Amino acid sequence: MRPPFSITDKMLKLTVEITQAVTLLELQHQRDLHLRKENRIRSIHSSLAIEQNTLSLEQVTAIIAGKRVLGEPKEIREVQNAYEAYEEVFKFDPYSIENLLAAYRLMTKGLVKESGAFRERDVGVYDGNGTVVHIGARPQFVYGLVDDLFKWAKKTDIPALIKSCVVHFELEMIHPFLDGNGRMGRLWQNLLLAKWQPVFEWIPIETLVYKHQKQYCELLAVGDHENDSTKFIEFMLEIILEASLTYSKHTKQAGLDDRIERLREVEQKFFAKIYPTLRYSQGITTSKAAELTGKTQSTTRRYLLKLVSLEVLEAVGKNKDRHYVLKDTGKH
Repeated sequence: MRPPFSITDKMLKLTVEITQAVTLLELQHQRDLHLRKENRIRSIHSSLAIEQNTLSLEQVTAIIAGKRVLGEPKEIREVQNAYEAYEEVFKFDPYSIENLLAAYRLMTKGLVKESGAFRERDVGVYDGNGTVVHIGARPQFVYGLVDDLFKWAKKTDIPALIKSCVVHFELEMIHPFLDGNGRMGRLWQNLLLAKWQPVFEWIPIETLVYKHQKQYCELLAVGDHENDSTKFIEFMLEIILEASLTYSKHTKQAGLDDRIERLREVEQKFFAKIYPTLRYSQGITTSKAAELTGKTQSTTRRYLLKLVSLEVLEAVGKNKDRHYVLKDTGKH
């Protein structure tokens, strides 16, 4: 059964923009390991902070480094568990209930009695005044609802970006666990995104969700009230785009990255469209590049020559046999 939402022009536009941003990020495949760890820590801190964990980013960093930190034992354990879960989850199958429960076990061991299992009693979400704002599915229906959601997600042909947002929203609505539903929903969206583009394993989306936490919670409530996740999906796509662009700015490397940054925006978009073909083939002709980008032959040739002049591409062959390949500078 398809969850209730509509695919809008705004979603499609954001999907294209995210895809272009991520394609350029894939150029930076030899990423700084220090930056990876830093982003992982930022993700964990932000996701826990959304759920009222009061530890600072510095404290979370120290805990993960194995240092002693003064703080509530429960909050320290949440950090330790979350780090272990993030280290393991990207090996999991996002459509497997068994894997979902295994991730929950990692996230909540020593914290909740039902660690590694769906809840067996009713649960509600309360606002700051103690008013119930959402009631999760009855426990006897949880397994079936999650199973239906995963079966739909595995078979659907909608863009992976949109699908990840739908799964995130629906897990929040089902509320399958006694505690930690928010953390699990965000973690599972990351997993779905990483299966689409591995770079998402290192993009700290949760940091931007935390920054816009009020709107995040409001749109979950709106989707719940309207029984439609469309507005939440649009919001999350905006978050993903912002996170991708922010990560791109922070990931500075010598070699190809610096050369790409010297391109104008329209040239970067041109390159993003031809890059997958360049990466996985023996090169690209002017005609093929024009076909992929929708540009005229003369405009395509001009862009290709600009990429050659910046040593992003190298021209091989002459006349009709001329094609273009990625320039190897030896800086990887």
